[in-house]
Amino acid sequence: MAPKGKKHCVRTLPPDVLNNLPENVVDEILIRLPLRDAVRTSILSKKWRYNWCRIPQLTLDQALWKTKKDLTYITSNFTKIIYHILTLHVGPITKFTLCIPNLEGCPNLDNLMYFLSRNVIKHLVLRLPRGNPYKLPSSFFVCLQLRHLTLKNCLILPPPTFKGFDRLTSLKLYNVSISSKLLESFISHSPLLEQLVLQISGLSDIIEINAPMLRSFDFTGNIRCICFKSIPLLAKLLLTQENYVEEKCNIAKFFEPLIALEHLHLNDTFFFAGAGEVPTRLPFNLNFVKHLCISSICLFVLEEVSCALCLLRSFPCLQYVEIKVEAGDGNDIPALECLEVEQFSDVSFNHLREVKLIRTNGTIREMQLMKLLLAKSPVLVRMLIQPCLVEDSAILAELTNFQRASPKAQVVYKHQ
Repeated sequence: MAPKGKKHCVRTLPPDVLNNLPENVVDEILIRLPLRDAVRTSILSKKWRYNWCRIPQLTLDQALWKTKKDLTYITSNFTKIIYHILTLHVGPITKFTLCIPNLEGCPNLDNLMYFLSRNVIKHLVLRLPRGNPYKLPSSFFVCLQLRHLTLKNCLILPPPTFKGFDRLTSLKLYNVSISSKLLESFISHSPLLEQLVLQISGLSDIIEINAPMLRSFDFTGNIRCICFKSIPLLAKLLLTQENYVEEKCNIAKFFEPLIALEHLHLNDTFFFAGAGEVPTRLPFNLNFVKHLCISSICLFVLEEVSCALCLLRSFPCLQYVEIKVEAGDGNDIPALECLEVEQFSDVSFNHLREVKLIRTNGTIREMQLMKLLLAKSPVLVRMLIQPCLVEDSAILAELTNFQRASPKAQVVYKHQ
């Protein structure tokens, strides 16, 4: 409350403050506003009327035109917004994001793509509706300044003269239509590529990855095999095989080029299980791997268990292991024997500090895996076990009796 005897004062800015802001400050303000609000600043004064027209970073999503009163003319309103941008915007557009995944059908974007190709676009995101993929026009393939590219629900058919985006550092493709050969060429002609995300269900052949600067690769789809030709810097690898495929990658040949790998995430070991006999360990060690996550494994299937144990033996500097166990029935005695501590007489996980086991049921094989990791991890700090249903005091009691190589090892048995 204002003191007695004094009028409550409201401080207001002098009317010329907004008009006298430096142009670069105005641009920074507008970039940080949603496009709808940036356009609304045109009512502040005559000087601000067209400031929004030079914003170098534009984001268009359905929030721009979707109203509570009328949802029937979304596509029409979207077309109007695009028209205003094409006619009013001046200066370069370095970053453009179009996110319309819920639109009924994809509007014609050819004029927009032509406009962007003439405006020094460096960062392009197109997340388009499902259904018939949008065929990228020839103007897209002359955006040679691109550094970051994200495409969803697009058809990629480059013209014969296309030589690639030689400045691209990040490429993310979601549900795009592209052949394996074109994808290989697309990647190999991006020599500066550091981040690659592929979520493509349509691929089925073997693809070759030639990317000397690649540091992170995230793949989701159905594919026979991925061959790494030149990836000396790849540190992070995430593999998700959506469906079972008969032909598999040879585990030794697959990992041999991954000399810089630090982080490995597998949704399961089906990617390798079934490609001939799985070795006890790889013919070489991968000494930089610190993080291993297997988000689905059947401990009663010999091939899956063998693949997981092969990797554990071949990553001598591993620090963190996370494994999600799949429920199932089976009486594969060799799979159980693989998990016995005696099978690891020449192996010790000397750097392993944390283990996380998810959706356990207290089966013999799960208990054997816990026993193995506790007995062979001299610097283990924490083993977190998250049971599938409820905590079982009998299982916890059995865990406390297991030999621990690390005097500091703490076993936490807790339902998620």
